[in-house]
Amino acid sequence: MDYRDRHVVVTGGTGALGTAMVGALIAAGAVCHVPYHDRAEADRFTLREHPKVTLVADIDLTQEAAVAKLYRGVPSLWASIHLAGGFAMAPVAETTKSDLMKQVEMNFVTAFLCCRAAVNAMTAGAGGRIVNVATRLALEWRQGAGMAAYTASKSALAALTVALAEEVVPAGILVNAVAPSTMDTAANRRAMPKADHASWPKVEEVAATIMFLASPENRVTRGAVVPVYGRA
Repeated sequence: MDYRDRHVVVTGGTGALGTAMVGALIAAGAVCHVPYHDRAEADRFTLREHPKVTLVADIDLTQEAAVAKLYRGVPSLWASIHLAGGFAMAPVAETTKSDLMKQVEMNFVTAFLCCRAAVNAMTAGAGGRIVNVATRLALEWRQGAGMAAYTASKSALAALTVALAEEVVPAGILVNAVAPSTMDTAANRRAMPKADHASWPKVEEVAATIMFLASPENRVTRGAVVPVYGRA
């Protein structure tokens, strides 16, 4: 896939999936714009010095002004890939309104604001690609027992993806999402040491699916929430 000189925003780009995603993009020739809010995570980001990576500091993706600042700094935006989010597990009886809204803000509001900014930038240009990251629970709600707030926030993101895809296709913008099961990361292995890690999808594999959806080679796929479950 040829991303030569195409500008791509990757939110959550300093995390495990993000590092794999940015690595794949720059190998394909893309110029990556990676916002961050956590300085320590940015300092650990192994691609921070790459000439095709621009780190954008102090971006709170839940704030309209911060998101607008991020996208103003991107010339000729081609793709916007939204990996940023957060996870929390708790039964509904123990989930406060504050807990719920935190999940909604991290998993839905961040992506919504970035989708909005990306659509405005792409409509002014020659179209583009948007890819969100939902979760398996956004497709298989019953498995979300014990983590209903997280499941609901990611399900809203999946619904946004499908509705937005229909809305913006006349402008040449294709919108899709991937829905991973538990990914094979160091953090997830620590949290679930007895799980079958070999069955989990690798971050590089999930990134490869996103690469196609966000690429110029994807000419027809829109409104999809693609399962990326591995063998899990």
